[in-house]
Amino acid sequence: MKKIIALFSVIATLALAACSVGSHSVSSGMPDEGYIWFVSTSEQPITVDIDGTTYQTQTVKEKEWQKRRDIKATTKGMITVTPGQHNVKVFRGDTEVYSKKLFISASEAKAVKL
Repeated sequence: MKKIIALFSVIATLALAACSVGSHSVSSGMPDEGYIWFVSTSEQPITVDIDGTTYQTQTVKEKEWQKRRDIKATTKGMITVTPGQHNVKVFRGDTEVYSKKLFISASEAKAVKL
């Protein structure tokens, strides 16, 4: 009887050891992208160079992105980028009006005032 109990104990111990939790990854649910848009006193066409990629877009009039206003008004000039550091240059025609390194976090929306 003692042998059966000992055998049962060994089998139960091995069975429970096989049911380990293991390692799991957790996702925070934040999208792996950030956003940049450009604000000016008037709506103007601009050319944006981000890390060598060129975008044709337009500035958002300064009043349209204020906190009291609807955020949808700013999406018309928004550029989606990966999180991290980016070299950003903005041109109006052939004139460079902005040049800076920007760090964009995941899900961050950065307004750049020109």
